[in-house]
Amino acid sequence: MKKIEAIVKPHKFEEVQEALRDAGVTGMTVTDVKGFGRQRGHTEIYRGSEYTVDFVPKTKIEILAADDQVPVIVDAILKSANTGKVGDGKIFISPLIEVLRIRTSERGVDAL
Repeated sequence: MKKIEAIVKPHKFEEVQEALRDAGVTGMTVTDVKGFGRQRGHTEIYRGSEYTVDFVPKTKIEILAADDQVPVIVDAILKSANTGKVGDGKIFISPLIEVLRIRTSERGVDAL
């Protein structure tokens, strides 16, 4: 089992979500986050004053998946989140030691 975390541009989330549904993803956790990478933030002008936005808004998607689903899910995210511009985001894949469903006490892949 793996945990897939994707950080994407907020305006691409709907497209990514649809691609994940098509890939067979039945559950995910989504969080609005802020951060920066190579983008290093940007400057904006508001009411005539220029100010620096250090952290760029992003959307974080977390998915738990069986090992055999991971390539399909990653491919769906890569294709749907890509704009070809700096700041498209990142995908992180981590191993899961154990998953438990609280309601039924199911473990492992059955708990997904």
